Amino acid sequence: MPSTSSPSADLAHLERLAGRLDSAFRIPGTGIRFGWDGLLGLIPGIGDFAAAAPAGYIILRAQQLGTPNHVLAQMALNTGIDTVVGTIPLIGDIFDVGWKGNRRNVALLRKHLERTGRLAEPVTTAA
Repeated sequence: MPSTSSPSADLAHLERLAGRLDSAFRIPGTGIRFGWDGLLGLIPGIGDFAAAAPAGYIILRAQQLGTPNHVLAQMALNTGIDTVVGTIPLIGDIFDVGWKGNRRNVALLRKHLERTGRLAEPVTTAA
């Protein structure tokens, strides 16, 4: 289903979502940030797979915005790495804090939209 909003507005929405998933919270006294993806990953058995649903939404929206298959494949790889490594107890939780697969995927989408000239105006996002 193609979006009725502009690519810039869609990108801003996806950047906010990725920020909540990967960087919503900061460990006090440090620069270490984590988000809902990392918190969901703490739930044994289903957490990492539940976190894959919003990641899949980001990829779906990128596809609807006309992102080429090779970029979508990179996005799927990022999500797959995040999901699979995230299932490893403790190591996966630490990995989630550093990997930030959703932010990586939105950065790939931004690069595509910039390269194709589809961003009508500068996009600003709140962290």
